[in-house]
Amino acid sequence: MSTGLHLSSEEYDRMVRCGAFDHLNRKIELIRGELREMNPAGPLHDDLITYLTNWSVLAASKESILVTSQTGLDLADQDSRPEPDLLWLRSARYRERHPSAKDVRLAIEVSESSLRTDLQDKAALYAEAGIVEYWIVDAGNSCIHVFRQPTEGEYKDRAIFRRGDKLAPLAAKGAVLTLDDLFGAD
Repeated sequence: MSTGLHLSSEEYDRMVRCGAFDHLNRKIELIRGELREMNPAGPLHDDLITYLTNWSVLAASKESILVTSQTGLDLADQDSRPEPDLLWLRSARYRERHPSAKDVRLAIEVSESSLRTDLQDKAALYAEAGIVEYWIVDAGNSCIHVFRQPTEGEYKDRAIFRRGDKLAPLAAKGAVLTLDDLFGAD
């Protein structure tokens, strides 16, 4: 009988440092000790990330928020190193370590082909880690799934925002995202 190899975050970090994945021509992330291949991004996915990155940089306070894109997030208690499409972090430098859940003010995943994983696996992972706010930008349905109030491994506050709606993150109530602008005209 064979089983899959379960990696801890520390083992994964050592493998990354020694170049174990350098030969791969695809992107991976560690989720609950398992290496998962990430789908390549299409033009719509890239466009939404670009829009959200520009909006975030303009909307967030530079004194309190650092905006990063596809940065490794250290969730060691869950043996995970996801790379959310966008993070709003506590403003700091992260030279010696990856940001952890306590640093995250907002995690955003743009979902074109990964909606089920983002709604189930990633939402549970982020809630267990205590990430205060998680958005899934659902490209196929032109909406944003918003998760807040992580309690006992799940988000108690869940909502869906659609075209015509405006949305602001908890970390910056004045940073209003207009979904019509994000998704463009119908």
